Amino acid sequence: MMEQLKGIKVLLIDDEPTILQFLSLGLTNEGFDIKATQDGIEGINVAKEFKPHIAIVDVMLPGMDGFEVCRLLKKMGNIAVIMLTAKDQVDDRVKGLTIGADDYMVKPFSFEELLARIQARIRNQFPNLLDEVSIGPFKIDDRRKEIKYLNHILDLSPTEYALLKFLVINHGLVLSKSTILDRVWGYDFGGEENIVEVYIRSLREKLQDHSRTVIRTLRGVGYRIDIS
Repeated sequence: MMEQLKGIKVLLIDDEPTILQFLSLGLTNEGFDIKATQDGIEGINVAKEFKPHIAIVDVMLPGMDGFEVCRLLKKMGNIAVIMLTAKDQVDDRVKGLTIGADDYMVKPFSFEELLARIQARIRNQFPNLLDEVSIGPFKIDDRRKEIKYLNHILDLSPTEYALLKFLVINHGLVLSKSTILDRVWGYDFGGEENIVEVYIRSLREKLQDHSRTVIRTLRGVGYRIDIS
């Protein structure tokens, strides 16, 4: 994976030196181009020059809090923002996501989990930076708009491609119909939620998932793909 990550820029903004050192070393070893700062205002100034693909921002920062940093970063363009907090509070999480944060992690967290979330953001927002991405039995080629399952190219419509890609990239997460509609069909979709069921059924046919073990249904909750 290291070769694929070269050239991807990550900005770290956290006022705890030990965390900055830990993340800087780990992400540099993974092949990322890293800039780090302990101050929110300085972080915005660095971002203007550095032009990061991803910013990892602590909520509690001197000078300017992480929420305001996130809001200003989002105004700069297509920057994926992952927010960090030491407080596992729903209000903070909702506020962060409302102002545009793409993901949220509570300290303490494992480096492996953060790396997985960074890679998910890259696949979702910057697929042109990666070659064919392998996730379990799936291979996603965003340039060709193709998905292979068990090395066989699936015959997918544009909407089927977008739906299956969304499910695979977010594997392990339960995705509700409303979330799928918002992310695949768009916020202004005015149709019925049942359209999701229709497309899931079609994907299962093409995956030969007759036992529903590839795309799982959690009744009353949503859908999930599990990849070990």
